[in-house]
This record gives sequence, structure tokens and C-alpha cells, in this order.
Amino acid sequence: MREPYREILVVDLLGGIGDLVMLLPVVHGLARANPGGSLRVLAHEPGAALLRGDPAVTRVLTPRHGGAGAAREAVAEALAARRPDLAVTSTRYDGIPDLLAASGARCVTDLWRRPPPDEPVGERYLRILLAEGLLRPEDVEVRPAVRLTPAEIAYGESALARRVPAGTPTGTARPPVVLVTDAGMDVKRWPAGRWRELAALLARRGHPLLTPGAPSGRGAVDAASGAEVAVLPRCGLRGLAACFAAVARRGGVVVGGDTGPLRLAAAAGAATVGLFGPTWAGRYGIGSRDDLQGLPGCPHRRPAAITEQPCWWTACCPLSPAGPACMADIPVASVMRAVTRLCAGSPARHPAGDG
Repeated sequence: MREPYREILVVDLLGGIGDLVMLLPVVHGLARANPGGSLRVLAHEPGAALLRGDPAVTRVLTPRHGGAGAAREAVAEALAARRPDLAVTSTRYDGIPDLLAASGARCVTDLWRRPPPDEPVGERYLRILLAEGLLRPEDVEVRPAVRLTPAEIAYGESALARRVPAGTPTGTARPPVVLVTDAGMDVKRWPAGRWRELAALLARRGHPLLTPGAPSGRGAVDAASGAEVAVLPRCGLRGLAACFAAVARRGGVVVGGDTGPLRLAAAAGAATVGLFGPTWAGRYGIGSRDDLQGLPGCPHRRPAAITEQPCWWTACCPLSPAGPACMADIPVASVMRAVTRLCAGSPARHPAGDG
């Protein structure tokens, strides 16, 4: 049995909130495997906020600026401040793997190597670290979890109660449904008309509807749906996770595309319905039967190299001038069936973020 590593550095500078959420089991697994060790995580804002207050993390580091070379500079500063015994990174650009290797630490610098098309990214990370002897077999089964404080949990309950009063008689209340309509990238957006149709159907069935606040208002479910949609407060990622945890306690469901907030909802314990188009659900899905894949047979999809797909950066679909054909291929009826099944099967859930 090896001695625990005393100084661990985890680097995730991919930039996406969802990327960091997928790495949380790595952070928690390394902390469990090395009790008493110091574990620092270097990540971009705003995702770095998810690690502040996490008992597994000793210190959260962030780049000093957003300009060219900032990521490499941040890694160099972290190494100069304290040399790690173990360094793990999901980040491959800017010479960061070589920089870590030159520190003399035990390094795992390619968590993306040789990925099977149907192995979820987060599980791939864990299996590589298991093969390296850095995690235990039981760690591979762990799902992402945001660890919330009691005060944050209370905040989420209060924020939800103000928008969805719990005054409906017991036994007749429908669980709330959160619609995450913004997706960050146009190529991942479900058509606005589908969102309006879904909102109208859910409202007719008596589900309270909510949506995260968005500064731009892009993709919002508007009055054309005829449904009343409450807006969750703009409260930072930990506050949003707390709101999702409160939704989970009421047996609610979060619906959204392949985006950070949907992964955050799952990590907070909420049931989710994921809408996947350009990204392959078998690799990037949340990991439930309710990850819905649009246009499974698309000849242009590359599960292990999504950024090389012709539609990725421009959302110009080779199969449809109207927009991503894969997203348009997901019918409202399928989403409704998934929401109904989850609400019926889980009257209340215990959020994973309770510690």
C-alpha cells in the first residue's frame, strides 16, 4: 500500500462550468485516497466558486488575468508556491502538461487518452486514475456532487419558496420543473418554439415552472407559451446549486441542453432530462436513461473529437439550413414523457450536495 501524497495539485483550465463539474469526482476521489493531504485546485472563474467551501479542497487557485498565457502563468505560480507530489490535469494546451512534468511531481497529464465513444468523459477520467493506481475501484462509481453548506441549503429552500409557495394541499402538488433554455453555444440550442410548447404542456398539467436568470435573456421562455415561468435569482453558481437542491427536495426535474447548469443541477441532486444533439450522450451525457439524443445517425458527429465537427463553432448544420438538425430532432413528446416518468418515480429526492 503506497503512502498518501501530501501535496496534490489538480489543474482544470478548460473554462467550462460543465467541464469542472465532470472533474469533481476526481477531486473528491483523490482527497479520499490521500487523507491528511493538501489538495489545491487551479480553475477558471466562475466555476472555481463551486470548490470554495468544499471540505475536500485545501485551496482554490485562479489565473490572475484573462489574457494570452494566463493559464500557463497560473500553473507556474502554483508550482513555484508549493511543489506538488502529485499533479493531475485535464488541460492539454499552452504546454501545461510539460510544465507539470518538469516539476518532478508524479503526473497524470492526459485524461483524454484513447476514449471509447460510449464511455462518459467523467468515468474515463476516473478509470485512467484507477489504472494509474491513484484511485480505488469504488471511486469509479462516484457521481459529481457539489457540497453545499447548511446556510446555502437554507438559502435555496427560501429562494424556491418565494417563487413556488408550498401552499398546495399535500398529495395534489405537482413537482416543479426548471427549464434551462440557454446553452452557451448556438449549436446546442433546442428550438425556441419547442421550449414554448413544452412550457405550455407542463403548465397545463400543473407543474410550477422556473428558469435560471440570464443577463442576456437569450432563449428565455416568453409569454407566447401562455405559461407563467418564475425566474430564479442571479445568485452565483453555489446559490444556483442550492436552488436546484431545493427543487430536488420537492421531487422536481431540470430540463436543458448539454450545458453547465444542467450538470450543476445533477450534481446538486436533481433529476435531469438532457437534450443532446452535436454532443454524443453516450460520452457527454449526464448518465441517466433520460439523456435524449437527437439524430443518433448523424454522419458528421465525432463523439471523441466534437470540436472538429463542421457545425461546432458556427452552428451551421450540413443537414439543415434552419439550424442544428440534431437538436430539432428531439420531440417535445419525448421530453414530456421523461419529465412525467421522473416526477412519478421520485416524489422527493435527497440532494447529493448535503455533504
